[in-house]
Amino acid sequence: MPKLIKLKVKPRKADVINPCVPELTAMLGCWAVSHDLKNTGECAQAAKNLAECMKTSSGSRKVAKSTINYHLARLGKNLMR
Repeated sequence: MPKLIKLKVKPRKADVINPCVPELTAMLGCWAVSHDLKNTGECAQAAKNLAECMKTSSGSRKVAKSTINYHLARLGKNLMR
């Protein structure tokens, strides 16, 4: 049996889903046009929409990290002996 140097699994790349992109784009566009960076005039509604979207979105949940590489490393130590 050939000697194994290293066991490792590449993680899957997950698509990043951000539901507040249209609101953020609207606010950044408003800032670029009106230079209202304090959101007091024209950009107040865009800032309010973005804040409301960020409150209601569920994107801040933490995803459990896979432990397969940990277990493969432990298994590899036993296989190389």
